[in-house]
Amino acid sequence: MTQEAQVQVLKAGVVGAGVFGGYHAKKYVELPGVELVAVFDIDLARAEALAGPLGATAYDDMDAFLATVDVVTVATPAVHHAKAALAALKAGKPVYSEKPLAVGPEDADALIAAAAKAGVPLACGHQERVVFQAMGLLDIPEQPTRLEAVRRGTPSDRNLDVSVVLDLMIHDIDLALALCAADPVAVEGEGEADRGYGLDWVKVEATFANGFTAVFDSSRVAQARERTMKVVYPSGEVEIDFLARTFRNTTPFPLIEDFTETPAGKDPLGQSVAGFLKAVRGEAPRPVVTGEEAARALDLALAVEHSVD
Repeated sequence: MTQEAQVQVLKAGVVGAGVFGGYHAKKYVELPGVELVAVFDIDLARAEALAGPLGATAYDDMDAFLATVDVVTVATPAVHHAKAALAALKAGKPVYSEKPLAVGPEDADALIAAAAKAGVPLACGHQERVVFQAMGLLDIPEQPTRLEAVRRGTPSDRNLDVSVVLDLMIHDIDLALALCAADPVAVEGEGEADRGYGLDWVKVEATFANGFTAVFDSSRVAQARERTMKVVYPSGEVEIDFLARTFRNTTPFPLIEDFTETPAGKDPLGQSVAGFLKAVRGEAPRPVVTGEEAARALDLALAVEHSVD
């Protein structure tokens, strides 16, 4: 790569001017080597409300939006992720998609194929992976034997276009897949749609080919927030409280006690987006979570939904 290419300031655009679009737009404003230049939303007034204060231009025309940017973040409601990401990839733009990558396996496969054809990175925002990296958990040289994850939230009107599995549980599914080298072979669970928008609480057990077992317990109709995980290894256990940002480790392998003071621990989203930009520039071989990994998480999430039906 030439020196000129290395110092080029990337022009970034965000698709979706909602809450998560706002988070991503502000990261592009804060990070070095990138400039937020455009925000797309089908509601132009909403796009203007986000873009204006940040010095960007608002669009409700996708082709015009894509013509102005070098990289794209997709932060629409989940059911629209694939359509927006595919448009960007077909235009040759690297894409960072919020999770889930798509809501169907065919769309996920189409995105991966489009990124490969364009020769550009496709990243997905499973940013809890950054927290695991900051803790050093991904460096433990043992395969875990069991994982128990609890992720509960209180009722909200957001993200009701998908089930609790694709909204909340998929974070823990991605983490389990990052820890376990084997593939899942069976899923058994229970759940219920309390409000008629799709599954609102689900508890499942997934068994993997190497004997690893993962129990996922997620709800978006709980009385209080709870986000914990226990990972059992042959030599000990790691218990994590994601809300308190603390952990207990009885394995002989050291973890990073002050991970909350590291850049990744302080700002997982920022580090995830920065990793995407490094992959775009060729400074890293891959983003934090690749499109293929996100598709694997989606496959297991859809198997979870199917096990409950």
